[in-house]
Amino acid sequence: MTTEGEPRKGLRRYVEVLTGSFEHKKRYRDYKARVERLPASHRTAVEALQRYMVYFGPGTGESLLAMLEDLADLFEQSAASGTPVREIVGDDPVEFAETFLRNYPEGQWLSRERNRLADAIDRVTDDRP
Repeated sequence: MTTEGEPRKGLRRYVEVLTGSFEHKKRYRDYKARVERLPASHRTAVEALQRYMVYFGPGTGESLLAMLEDLADLFEQSAASGTPVREIVGDDPVEFAETFLRNYPEGQWLSRERNRLADAIDRVTDDRP
């Protein structure tokens, strides 16, 4: 015999398998709302950094969300203290993004491919079994 809520839980799990975690979607919506409240210059910078970081960043939903939430924290605090965008990212925004990304290595496709390349070369040169 099943309890009244069990069919719903099963349906929810099925839908999450197809569409992704509801919790992740909620966290992403909350992140986007936070970014929307930033001053225009900070918001534009975060959106540009997000575009870059999502492409090169973590490959897991949890790591990606943690990274985006930390990015929002940084820019919210900077906006609150009146710190200009250039002081946050420095002269080289790519260097800033790469440094920021190093804090979130889990699941990065780039890291996986680098490891795959090194492993393949090691195998053919007998440096590793």
